[in-house]
Amino acid sequence: MPETQNSDSNYLISYRALRRAIGMIGIALPIVLVFGENQFGKPGILDSISSYYWSDSMRDVLVGSLCAIGVFLGAYRGDRDLDVPAGRLACIFAIGVALFPCSKPLEPRAWYNYVHYISAAGLFLSLAYFCLFSFTKQDTGTDPTPKKPLRNRVYVTCGVIILICIAAIAILGIFPPESSVKNYVFWLEASAIWAFGWSWYIKGKGLGIIQG
Repeated sequence: MPETQNSDSNYLISYRALRRAIGMIGIALPIVLVFGENQFGKPGILDSISSYYWSDSMRDVLVGSLCAIGVFLGAYRGDRDLDVPAGRLACIFAIGVALFPCSKPLEPRAWYNYVHYISAAGLFLSLAYFCLFSFTKQDTGTDPTPKKPLRNRVYVTCGVIILICIAAIAILGIFPPESSVKNYVFWLEASAIWAFGWSWYIKGKGLGIIQG
């Protein structure tokens, strides 16, 4: 019996570590891309997260991070019936974003650009699902804690942010603003990625202030 309990405890710790790892990659990615490009490439912020694929210094970081997120999501099982297919779809979409880049700046759109957009939209929708419908439920084998309602509000907020950001990107793609600011897509994508990252980090029992 003690061996079974110890095995279950290790399973929970590993599961939480996986969630935190996914979250930390998401939280760090936009920051690392901007910092690295300014240190080793050109100063400033590129038009979008995806544009860093064309950065000689940050391409490998972007592709590697997306593939790592994809692998983690593909391995994720969760407790809900839709968690496994959602994780596998998110894995496919994350790797699709990594392997099929956006068009190179100032060049016509190539065929792979559309694969990139579809993959990005699918990835963010999959991530919104986890925030809105999976994380808000109680994990199997655990008891509700007093701060569970607070965490649920955080998860819902993160899911709504993701949906608002991808909707705004789509709208601005159709009706681009007349502005000298060219990196608004970067900030929208970064906000969605941060929302995703923090939701997974918190689900992994990170940010102790809202645990318990």
